[in-house]
Amino acid sequence: MINDFVVRFANVNGTGSASANFLFTKSIFRMGIPVTPKNIFPSNIQGLPTWYEVRVSEKGWQGRKEGIDLLVCVNPQSMAKDVESVRPGGYFLYDSSKQLHNEFIRADIHYLGIPLMEICNREYTDARQRQLFKNIVYVGALSALLNIEFEVLTGLLNDQFKGKEKLIAPNVKALQLGAEYARENFTCPLPFYVERRNLIGDSIMVDGNTACGLGAVYGGATVCAWYPITPSTSVAEAFHDYAKEYRIDTETGAKNYAIVQAEDELAAIGMVIGAGWNGARSFTATSGPGISLMNEFLGLAYFAEIPSVLIDVQRAGPSTGMPTRTQQSDILEAAYASHGDTKHILLLPSTPKECFDMTAQALDLAEQLQTPIIVLTDLDLGMNDHLSPPFEWNDTVTYQRGKVLTAKDLDNMGKFGRYLDVDGDGIPYRTYPGTHPTKGSFFTRGTSRDEYAIYSEDGAVYKRNMDRLMVKWETAKEMVPKPIISQAKASTQIGVIYFGTSNHATDEALFLLSEQGIHFDSLRLRAFPFHQQVADFIAAHQQVFVIEQNRDAQMRSLLMIELNIAPDKLISILNYDGMPMTAENIVQQMQSKYKQYAQAIPA
Repeated sequence: MINDFVVRFANVNGTGSASANFLFTKSIFRMGIPVTPKNIFPSNIQGLPTWYEVRVSEKGWQGRKEGIDLLVCVNPQSMAKDVESVRPGGYFLYDSSKQLHNEFIRADIHYLGIPLMEICNREYTDARQRQLFKNIVYVGALSALLNIEFEVLTGLLNDQFKGKEKLIAPNVKALQLGAEYARENFTCPLPFYVERRNLIGDSIMVDGNTACGLGAVYGGATVCAWYPITPSTSVAEAFHDYAKEYRIDTETGAKNYAIVQAEDELAAIGMVIGAGWNGARSFTATSGPGISLMNEFLGLAYFAEIPSVLIDVQRAGPSTGMPTRTQQSDILEAAYASHGDTKHILLLPSTPKECFDMTAQALDLAEQLQTPIIVLTDLDLGMNDHLSPPFEWNDTVTYQRGKVLTAKDLDNMGKFGRYLDVDGDGIPYRTYPGTHPTKGSFFTRGTSRDEYAIYSEDGAVYKRNMDRLMVKWETAKEMVPKPIISQAKASTQIGVIYFGTSNHATDEALFLLSEQGIHFDSLRLRAFPFHQQVADFIAAHQQVFVIEQNRDAQMRSLLMIELNIAPDKLISILNYDGMPMTAENIVQQMQSKYKQYAQAIPA
């Protein structure tokens, strides 16, 4: 097999393997071949098993694939599980400095023993170097076993250690030691290997959290308040790094941004709301437990109509759950966060480019609609690298600040009503504090008030306000990103709905099914509230599969609630083991359920 296989690295967390494994991934990327890495790591700092899974796909598939073709095991703790994960006929590369126990021997796989520890003990005297270079030695061996161009690896090392040239030679030596051992002891290359292509084009490799952080900078955010939580922390870190580069006044050196690590998640969202009320574009980033803690203030921002942006990088729950595993399980919590009648706008990116675009768009929407906007990503998208088109930005773009009155506007108008629906779209006009010396002021409160922000417990007044908020909700449906619909090559009465990082596995699954003559129309959700096209798509099909990564079919529930869909029309395809969904898993579930429902559908 050429350019079509999966390699998994089994390491110990904290041993310096991450840079070596990424060197392997980047070398294949540099050879013009689509590649997708998945980092599977523990939630402790170091010492526990960690895995790094790399899929090479000439066809460009970016979802996980079932089965491991080559397992590189340098962690005795996980060896039993690692041996078991190799597909029949696959290969198991291990450190043969010590003899492999019989319990790890399978008759249906091939073994590649390389004395990594012996080689490093012989060549290096420093204990830390022995550990670090052991990782580079196995990358060198893989270059021979998988036909990776050695010059690509050395070029990457030159790039990595620019300015630290003394580190280049020992790293190159470690690569050579591994490559030489592999060529002398094994048939190289293996039956599956890489061959240079030109399939990458101008694509970049980037993770979604970095894209969100950069999108916030380009989208005009000047305030970030956050509390560290896996897997969202690197969103704030990326914003900080890019703001240091792009948000410094060139003349004075002053920082044109503020970033605050709050004492907890509730304080973080409170700071964001305060900044938004004061006219600053602001955001925070968190995950499921943080959303739980932010519920009270999210309700305040919804009811008081204060622009706020929240990036939720979902992980496995409930409670602490699995902090370093992925899920799409915050959907209902995010959509209806807080007590009472609340509905929050959700943006659902599927790629790093959409993370960049939608984070910037969220800052516009928050001000236009005067409400919290939640960008709902997940750990797989946020912390793993993905192939992505380059990000684009029009430098002439004007930020959409929404209905903000100036001092001149206030002078030329009658009585100002903060919560008056002047235009019939449910969106009132607002002012920034201090806009006018005598006009445009109002009291911001979380309790019921009338159109002029005056406290009121009159039921009719409260109802008018709540009804107006629903008018604004209807307005939002035309402003959020529309779904992407794909028609099958053959006529079908069955559709598929999916969203977020389920897109990679779903697109591949639909391709595999079409090759078997099974065709489905598809719709990728990109936002909540749902556009009318979503309701029309469901109405146009007898049955609709809803693919999502949680146990309780939360998106299916949201569709039923919001669009009044009969439960038996929406069929769930679910995955909730914390690992990214695979096309094989989707195909298996859909084939089983398709037979059941296809028989019930008239021709």
